[in-house]
This record gives sequence, C-alpha cells and structure tokens, in this order.
Amino acid sequence: MANPRVFSQENGGRHLSSAPAGTISRIRLENFMCHSNLQIEFGDYVNFITGQNGSGKSAILTALCVAFGCRAKSTQRASTLKDFIKTGCHYAVVLVEMKNHGEDAFKPDVYGDVIIIERRISESSGSIIMKDRQGRKVASAREELRELVEHFNIDVENPCVIMTQDKSREFLHSGSGKDKFKFFFKATLLQQVDELLHNIKKLLDHANALVGDLERSIQPILKELHELQGKIKSMEQVEEISEKVKELRKKLAWSWVYNVDKQVEEQSARIEKLKEKVPAYQARINKYHRIVEDLRDCFKKKKIDSDSLMERSLEIKRRKDELQQRLSMATEEKLQLGEEYNRIVRKVEMLDKQLKALQGRVHDIQDQHLKDTQAEECEMEQQLKGLEDQFEAARLHLERLKEEEDSLNEIISMRRNEIKKLVDEIDGGERKLREIVSSIHQFEQHQTNKVTVFGGDRVTRLLRAIEHNCHKFRTPPIGPIGAHVQLVNGDAWSVAVENAIGRLLNSFIVTDHRDSRILRQCGKEANYDQLQIIIYDFTIPRMVIPGNRIPNTGHPTILSILHSDNSTVMNVLVDKGHVEQQVLVKDYEMGKEVAFLQRVPNLKEVYTKEGYNMFSRGSVQTILPPNKRARPGRLCSTYVAQIQDLQREANHMNGNIQQTRQRKRDMEFEMQNVEGRLENVKVVAVLARYCLSCMH
Repeated sequence: MANPRVFSQENGGRHLSSAPAGTISRIRLENFMCHSNLQIEFGDYVNFITGQNGSGKSAILTALCVAFGCRAKSTQRASTLKDFIKTGCHYAVVLVEMKNHGEDAFKPDVYGDVIIIERRISESSGSIIMKDRQGRKVASAREELRELVEHFNIDVENPCVIMTQDKSREFLHSGSGKDKFKFFFKATLLQQVDELLHNIKKLLDHANALVGDLERSIQPILKELHELQGKIKSMEQVEEISEKVKELRKKLAWSWVYNVDKQVEEQSARIEKLKEKVPAYQARINKYHRIVEDLRDCFKKKKIDSDSLMERSLEIKRRKDELQQRLSMATEEKLQLGEEYNRIVRKVEMLDKQLKALQGRVHDIQDQHLKDTQAEECEMEQQLKGLEDQFEAARLHLERLKEEEDSLNEIISMRRNEIKKLVDEIDGGERKLREIVSSIHQFEQHQTNKVTVFGGDRVTRLLRAIEHNCHKFRTPPIGPIGAHVQLVNGDAWSVAVENAIGRLLNSFIVTDHRDSRILRQCGKEANYDQLQIIIYDFTIPRMVIPGNRIPNTGHPTILSILHSDNSTVMNVLVDKGHVEQQVLVKDYEMGKEVAFLQRVPNLKEVYTKEGYNMFSRGSVQTILPPNKRARPGRLCSTYVAQIQDLQREANHMNGNIQQTRQRKRDMEFEMQNVEGRLENVKVVAVLARYCLSCMH
C-alpha cells in the first residue's frame, strides 16, 4: 500500500508560536484497514494529505475517529471494530499523540505536556490506554477519554469537526430543507443543548414528583401527631414531648429541603457550564448566518436566470400572439370567401331563373315554329346555335378551372412535402443541437474531474467502492488506465491513439485473481457491469524495448508519444496493446505506403491522424475506417478547445434552425394563400357544373 503524502502549511511560512493544547502532533497505525505500519508527523496548523485513490487517506480520518471513542457504525466504514483489522492480521493499533501545554491543558500535573491515546483492537475485544510523555500508563477507563474529549470539545460525530465522504455526499445530495436543517441543528451543537435541557427538565419533574410524594406521605404522620397531641394533653410531660415532635418535624423538613437544594445546585452548575459554551455556539451560528447569506447570493443569481427564462417566455408569447393574429386574418378571409360564395350562389340562382325563362321562351319558340314560316325557323335555329356556343364556352371554362384546380393541388402537395422536409430538418437539427449541448456538458464535467471521461459516473462510484473496500485488496487496483496516461507534445495524435487503444483506457489492473473477484464485486456495487479487468504482476519493473523490436519507419510509434508515471500501466500497454509496434502517420497515402509497400519488420498496424487503421496479414491488405463510436480527445490535456468548437457549432446550428423555421413559416403562409385560391376555384367550378347541367 502506497503511503499518502502529508504537507503542512503554517501561515505562509512565517514562524508562529507553539500550537495550543489539544493539537494532534503524531498518529501511528498498525494493521489498521489498508495500512500495515504507517506513522505521520503533523504540523501545528493546516495539514494536507494526498495520495492515489485507494491509498488509505480516509483510513487515517477513520483512525482518528476510532481513537477518540467513536463507534464503528458511526464511521460508516464498518459495523464492528474488528472489521478495521487488516486482512490476514489478528490485531490493530491506533496511537494518537496530542500536545498538552498552556492554559487549556488537560490535567497537566498528571499527563505532562503530551497525552498519548492508544486504541488496541483484537478479534475478541478492544482496549483504550492513556499515557503520559514517557509512555507510562495513566488511565484505561473510557470515562477518562470522554472527559478529555469534552475538555477539548472534540465531537467526532459532529460533521463540522469531521466531515466524512458519506456525510458530505449526504449533505450535498439532500434536496429538502428539513434534512439541511437537521444537519445545521446537529453541526451547531443545538441538538446536544436541546437534549441536555430535556434531561434537566425530566430531572426537575422527577424532583417535583418526589416532593409531592413526600408531602402526601407526611399527611398520615401529621394526623397521627395531632392525635398524639390530643392524648398527651392530659399527661404530665406534654410540653417536653411536643418540643421533641417539633424538633423532629423541623429536621425532617430540612432534610427534604437539603436534598432538593443539592439537586438544584447540581443542575445550576450544569446550566452555568452550558452558559459558558453559549458564546462558542453563537460564533458558529454567526458562521452559518454568513453561509446563509452566500446561499442568498446564489438565489439572486438563480433569480437572474429565471428572469432570462421569463424573457424567453415573453418572446414565445409574442410569437403566439403573432400566430393568433394570423389566425384571425385567416378567419376574416374565410368569412369573406363565405360572403363571396353566397354572392355567387345568388348569382347562380338568378342565372337559373334566366335559364328557365330562356327555356320557356325556347318552348314557346318551338310551339311558334310549327306555326311560323320557314324564315322564322331559320332565326330560331340561329338562336339555338348561339345557345350551343354559350354551352361550349362554359364547358371550356370548366375545363380550365379543373386544370387550375389540379395545378393548385399539385402546388399544395409540393409545399406540404417541402414543409415536412423542413420539419424533419428542424427535428434533426434540434436533435443534433441537443447532442452537442450534451457533449459540452460532458466535456465541462470531464474538465473538473478527468476520471469521468473513462466511464462517466460509473467509474466515480467504482472508485468510491474501491476506497471503501481498500482493506480487502492485497494491492490497490490501478485504473482506469486512461487516467494514468498523457500525450506527449500536444494532442495532434489523440484521434489515432483513441482508435488504437481506446478500449484499454477504461480498464483496471489488479495483481491476482483474488483482487479481480473483489474488484468485480465493487463493480456490482457501483452498477458497473461490463468492467474490463486486466491481471498483471505489479512487481515487474518498466520494460525496456530493444531497438530491433521497434519498426524503423521514420514515423513515431504510439509508445513514443505516451507518458505515464506508473510502470505497470506502460507494461500493460506494451503487453496487451502492442503500442511499440503501432506506427502513426500524418495522411492516408503515407499510411498505405508504410503499411503495404515498405514491408517493415515488427510493424503490426499503421494509424493515420484521421483514425484510419491499415495492416497486412500475409497477402491480405486491410484498411479499416475510423471507429464511429470512438471518443477522441479523452487524452487531451485540456478540453477548452473542444468546448469552444462545440459552442461555435451549436451557435451555427441554432442559426440554421432559426432560418429553417422562418422558411417553414413563410411556406405555411404561402400554402394558406394557395389553399384559399383553391377554395375559390372549387366554388367557381361547382357553379360552372351547375350551369352546364341546367343547359342540358
């Protein structure tokens, strides 16, 4: 287990006076969780503990909690103390050394200027020993430790004193105000004060009940004394007995008063102690008031964001009003068309009447034809021919109307197809825009925590599970591999490297099959099912690749552009990924020349900057296109350029969507006009058909 590194900072390097009593100066862990033998010297003020995931940083904090009397369940790391014993060992020891000098020292005449707390844990029992500077045993009772903790106000279960990962996660993910108030109530010790006040109230109620019981129990005695007084009035020693009775009554009453006063004094002393702690609590309350002010500032920012959303809603409302106005205009146009239709119907009725009159005249003429001369018959034939010409003209007009109607229907169908294409284009653009925005959010998340790029939230949950179960591993796992690898000399080859070894970057490395099973169980806890695990010997030093194993092409290999401080990671990339035999070239044509024409020994594959993969197996030459599922840029040193490119693409895509929407609105308006013309043509065509039917 790699020891974590400790850095201390003392006010910018300036020399300060000695730290006050209660300062932890040293801690030693033996067979505790993942530590076999760890000793850390702390500075007087601020200390930072750093280390890889699973190196045991949280184990040091847990050891401090256990040393100060915290229960195993309260640490949220184990259910019993024996679970803290390292696997394969039979005991564990936590030793904490504290400074004890100055005005606030705890029993300096007993312990001296240093207090040593030793917590020893075995599989069957546990013990607490408190020693002085020379290591002599001073006390072993838990009450002595509790008195020391109360003296220095070290409340390990208070999240403001010790904030564990689980408590911080619980506080950050708590959405309700009730949960946050419970956290505040406990953190400011108001809950402890409230419990003390409730206990005091219970004691006072018990004392009052005891006084009432005593008063009720004295009533029979008083009654008996009255009877005795009546009987001894006739006796000779009435006054002497009466004085003795009075004296006994006074003693009894004062004994009750003395007991009650003693209880009241004890409660008053506890209340005075609580009053002395009130200023400290008030300071903490003021601190949290400042936190509330910060939250109010955050609320103001959120309010500004809501105002921007309101402006967008007003813009949408304005567009809605515009559409309603266009709808009202269309309604008015419909009413006008209705009026025109009614006018045409009236005209048709008038023409119908005229037609009937003409038909009557034709009948009259036919009747008269039988009577009139041949000349009059010729005249009537001319009139009939004129009517036939009118009928032919009406028929031609009807055909033109039908042709116009078909043309308008075709235009409407074309416009509908174009509108459908625009809608599909808008949906596709919005879908792509959402994907771009999602990619931006992912890159921003990766920028704050680079590990998430190699598995997302699943890998963070897995790392927490590994840290929680670190004492079960023989050697802490290494992974994901991508988090331990960097590109050398820029990010130009990131696409090629991603296509070549992208699947290996999400993998974890363990030292044996037992650790592999434990890691697989951690993956199930983190809901990481398809976890790729590589078993490799961590004791093997970094491989030195001979020159004759590296293909001599004049182009870089993947091994030459990768860097890692972890020797095991580089060994796995060589053994499993063959990075020393994979060559990188700038363009497609150069890649074909190196892969197929030069016949370079020890050359396994060639990758271009665009991600093309070229290799030959015997006489078969293969060229594979870039993997569409590959995620280039994961090994980049920064994601600012990718985020800026995506933002520019998102802005361009948003502008195209707005232009397409405007074209769609214009086309819909044009189609409404065409549909109106079509309705007019249909009405006129109906009237023309009616006139033709009447002429027949």
